[in-house]
Amino acid sequence: MIEKKICVSEKSCSLKEVIDIIGGKWALPIVYRLSKGKMRFKELERSVEGINTRMLVKELKNMEANGIITREVFATVPPTVEYTLTSKGEKLMPSIGALYSWGQEFID
Repeated sequence: MIEKKICVSEKSCSLKEVIDIIGGKWALPIVYRLSKGKMRFKELERSVEGINTRMLVKELKNMEANGIITREVFATVPPTVEYTLTSKGEKLMPSIGALYSWGQEFID
């Protein structure tokens, strides 16, 4: 079998770079939850089953740095923070749907 190369030039990104941009194992569930609309930090933490606070903070910072989400802070006491997907983040939804469909077909 001939291995198909993903990148055609040095200027295009490799699959590893794509994974680095998206983030860790929690990134896709976070993106999926945010696809429903704006969410506050605690709402997001409660809706992503199994994630701890430290990991959620780490993933959100990574995704914000890579332009997947935006973070909006409101001057309230205590501070209110809302997260939303950027257009770049919204473009991940077809891929997440395809991964979900693949899982439905091949994972028991």
